[in-house]
Amino acid sequence: MPPSSLRRIAHLDMDAFFASVELLRYPELRGKPVVIGGGKDRLPHRLPDGTHRFSSLAQYVGRGVVTTCTYPARTLGVHSAMGMMKAAALAPHAVVLPVDFEAYRAASRAFKAAVRAITPCVEDRGVDEIYIDLSDTPGAAQDGGRAMAHALQHAVHAATGLTCSVGVAPNKLLAKICSDLEKPNGQTILQAEDIPTRIWPLAASKVNGIGPKANDKLAALGIHTIGDLAQADQNVLISHFGKGQGVWMHRAAWGQDDTPVVTHSEPVSISRENTFDRDLHAVRDRESLSPILTNLCSALAADLLRKGYAAKTFGIKLRFSDFKSATRDVSLSEHTSDASDIRRAAGQCLKRVDLTRKLRLLGVRASGLERISDLVMGHAQTQHVVRTTRPKAPAALQSAQQRLPWPELEATAS
Repeated sequence: MPPSSLRRIAHLDMDAFFASVELLRYPELRGKPVVIGGGKDRLPHRLPDGTHRFSSLAQYVGRGVVTTCTYPARTLGVHSAMGMMKAAALAPHAVVLPVDFEAYRAASRAFKAAVRAITPCVEDRGVDEIYIDLSDTPGAAQDGGRAMAHALQHAVHAATGLTCSVGVAPNKLLAKICSDLEKPNGQTILQAEDIPTRIWPLAASKVNGIGPKANDKLAALGIHTIGDLAQADQNVLISHFGKGQGVWMHRAAWGQDDTPVVTHSEPVSISRENTFDRDLHAVRDRESLSPILTNLCSALAADLLRKGYAAKTFGIKLRFSDFKSATRDVSLSEHTSDASDIRRAAGQCLKRVDLTRKLRLLGVRASGLERISDLVMGHAQTQHVVRTTRPKAPAALQSAQQRLPWPELEATAS
């Protein structure tokens, strides 16, 4: 890793990504408040003249949450993770569209491929953001990375039709802060000497890693900005947050971060979940819950195979009507990506949960991941078994569903 004084790290963040993908599909909605978060029943209706009739938030009924929204909707107070009904109260005339993850994943792959065609040193941080190490890029030291930031934005737009914002700074921590300063379609180039004027006036919560609870504790100590945090007594921070977090906060406020750009990492787990439109009862809604679980297991199996993994530990996640959650896991004797195996493991986990409360969310998770290629190689040497059958469609799992029905209520919590 080059010395911190020579590092130039970029953080590229797609602008209102999901909403922007939808605006490519429905350009007539540009400049209007649009909320992404409805179900398939919110699909626009195509009219004979080629235009579309859209649903508005005023017509929305349900308990969903906002996945994302356009910038005009944000000016009305709507934001990600807000309940849809609350969003409807703030912006009743906003257009609501269903989530289309397949389209977003396709756009994500396209913009990342465009960036990697320019520079390979890329860290994937999610569907809509990446870090890029520009330290060895010719000219980056002279202009701070501005020309490369412009080239990256141009490449992303040419490949996808979408805009992104780029922050370039001496490290990842500062680059992420900077990418949010000039949105949308902005560029922020930061040098170490700019920290007091550009970074310190910002709210402490702008530091990635300082969440709402930590921010409230800082506010109680009279620390509101990053500058306040930089000038705070480190020992005071340690006494309230512990040594690790206290020292990290102080270093972060001074713009100190040596975290490398990691170009490859293995996932820890893969999961699927479903938030229901209404609370479901474990007895009265068994006929609905059982196929939902089966579909989730089938989708998880498909995810594992598509990414080339098999798993040994499977678990469930339940969120109840009182918003309390429960998780259960079970480890199998062999790795698998078979949908029936996953469904069977999920059923075992369910039997260990008190199902007397209504449910609002159900999820399944795979962990203990190993690459199928590694397991196959190991099989020749150790006779290790891995089940990698193609996941069955939900209909093909019907017999498994009948053998593994939704648990009876006598199952008790563990």
